[in-house]
Amino acid sequence: MSARRLRVPRRQSGVALIMVLLAMALVVLLAAGMTHQQSVRVFRTGHYLAQQQGYSVALGAEDFARRILTRDFEDDKEDNAMVDSLDEFWAANAAILPLDDQGVVEVQVDDLSGRFNLNDLVTATGQVDTLAKERFNRLLMVLGISAIHADALVDWIDANDEPASAYGAEDGEYLMAEPGYRAANQPFVSVTELRLIEGMTEEIYQTLKPHVAALPVRGAGVNVNTATGPVLQALHEELTEAAIDSVLKRREDAPFDNLQDFLALPEFAGLGLTTNGLTVQSHFFEVVSRITYDERVVNLVSTVFRNGEGEVRTVHRDAGQKNRITKEPFTISEG
Repeated sequence: MSARRLRVPRRQSGVALIMVLLAMALVVLLAAGMTHQQSVRVFRTGHYLAQQQGYSVALGAEDFARRILTRDFEDDKEDNAMVDSLDEFWAANAAILPLDDQGVVEVQVDDLSGRFNLNDLVTATGQVDTLAKERFNRLLMVLGISAIHADALVDWIDANDEPASAYGAEDGEYLMAEPGYRAANQPFVSVTELRLIEGMTEEIYQTLKPHVAALPVRGAGVNVNTATGPVLQALHEELTEAAIDSVLKRREDAPFDNLQDFLALPEFAGLGLTTNGLTVQSHFFEVVSRITYDERVVNLVSTVFRNGEGEVRTVHRDAGQKNRITKEPFTISEG
């Protein structure tokens, strides 16, 4: 009996030891899991803070660009020459600013007034703008695009559900897509909406993108001093690439002070071009910012509007676009 009594405590102690070991293992697993979760949370928090810091710097870069555009307006006013052209400081280079020896800020300003405004295709009253439609169709021809027609964009903008022509597309076509969707039936908010247009391919989109804009107003006019070659060639069906190359060379030598000087060029003789839809001033710009800081990159593309008094305000921001800095860098020292 005594021997049996001695074996019982040994069995109990063995079971107790196993339970203690299992409990310790469970505690270790829980602690390890908590440590991992804590590390992930610390990483996420650090990443979030770094992104927010980068975004704040990008807003500062946007403000810097707005000040540059305001200064440009003041200089033009002082010189009594309200003209915007590609030889001005804001248009010529991308500004590079050091950031506390740990990063760099890159800022580029692009003129949206030198592109065809997609929203000009339909007037504020819902009517098709014939001149704008003709120019856009010619732009497509100049760029070698035959799969898209202006009527498809007209249908995307106008409020009715009737196709403008056999080249148009309304809900009936878009609902057959996978997944289906409807025409916007409102002005373009972003050029990226072109990807949704019936017949659009990525190749066509990338070809068209540098020459078009989606401005929040209609009738702002194309700045002939900053317009791309294809946009200028689209002004008339008889204009050739060689003629526009000549115009661009003249513009590079000396920007046009007024539309009369532009239309008086021999390349336009006998074409009957008018000032309708044209200007020598710009009101809409795109500010592209890229912030490289603490091994992270933050991008911001802002659309800004400069009114007739030189005041510049932001109308749209997009943090999803990348690799948009394309101009020659110009480093601005802290001094």
